Amino acid sequence: MKQLIYSVYVILPIILLWGAKFSGFKNFNEEFLSLKQTKAVQGFLAICIMLHHIAQKTCASWIQPQSRIVHGLDIFVNAGFLLVSVFLFFNGYGVYKSFHSKENYLNGFIKKRILPVVLALYTTTLIFFVARLLVGEKMDGKQIALYLTSIDLCNPNTWYVIVLPFFYLAFYLSFKFIKKDGLAVFATTAFVIAYIVLGANINHNDYWLRGEWWYNCVILFPVGIIFAKFENKIVPHLQKFYWIYFVVAFAAYYPVYVWSQGVCGRFGYYGEGWLPQNIIVMNRLISVSSQAVVTTLFVFCVLLLSMKLKVGNKFINFMGTITLEFYLIHGLFVELFGWQFDGGVRSPHHIKYVIVYVLVVFALGVPSAIVLKHIHEIILGKRKVSAKASLKISA
Repeated sequence: MKQLIYSVYVILPIILLWGAKFSGFKNFNEEFLSLKQTKAVQGFLAICIMLHHIAQKTCASWIQPQSRIVHGLDIFVNAGFLLVSVFLFFNGYGVYKSFHSKENYLNGFIKKRILPVVLALYTTTLIFFVARLLVGEKMDGKQIALYLTSIDLCNPNTWYVIVLPFFYLAFYLSFKFIKKDGLAVFATTAFVIAYIVLGANINHNDYWLRGEWWYNCVILFPVGIIFAKFENKIVPHLQKFYWIYFVVAFAAYYPVYVWSQGVCGRFGYYGEGWLPQNIIVMNRLISVSSQAVVTTLFVFCVLLLSMKLKVGNKFINFMGTITLEFYLIHGLFVELFGWQFDGGVRSPHHIKYVIVYVLVVFALGVPSAIVLKHIHEIILGKRKVSAKASLKISA
């Protein structure tokens, strides 16, 4: 039974490649950056992020005691920042392309782009808060306030949806008040870099910017914007020398990843209490620079594959429509069925076999995400409650 978890390495390629179309050695997938394709890619990556969170609960040596480690998903333990970097790239790419293709795009930008993310953050925060009470976590008034505001993460997987609205806001302000496109791109990029530097100056803590995972892949947001700005020059160039880039990029990826891990191992993000603060900050900036290289290369490899491979099937297309909600809610079931709930309280039911753990988290996460999406759409006015439902409620 324990060995069945390795079946995910067969299932995942099937999920991704089912219905995929190869463009041939000379032709290209002209829709590789279309909304449909990028949503399908993100739908697939949402599943991988679920596996990353389960991997941390089952085989991360710095989280679990040695006696509780169950191997199988080890490859996903350190993959989180790489997977999220793809989302950030598409976030940046998407807002820039929409700004230039949709008339008056910035009108209602906060309501359309920022409010849905903030709403999803706090609805799932409330759900996690109730779950923490039910599993028996003790908390005083201060802790309740910290949890409900998400200053202390009630849902431990929410850093991305806390950071993203600030990046969207920086984009909005830059492109609203700066008329020169290049300067607006520069301003947005400068904001993200300033955020990274700020993160490097803050020691590990229990609140926002609590660790390097809050900023070690965010550079891909402005990279996505810059790619979109110069897409008409970049894509023809990549097509002309495609196979050279393909071979070099994929041959270089693993050595670059190992190099980055070595840099982080030598310099690192820690040192509180035994190194001067200026040295700690310098070490963090060196480490995050190396990870900026490897995340950019990772996203570049994803784009190169997409240029040749048109992916999409009913399953990952559907997952692409609920990525935000699934990203936020699946962690509840990761916590409930792990051996310990985030914060130290014993989980109500520990699932021993990892493959069963994965299937249960997914089976409960998907319908929960669908319900959440419907609720969010009703609150935002995108969906109306049916007449029959209204009658039942009024009755």
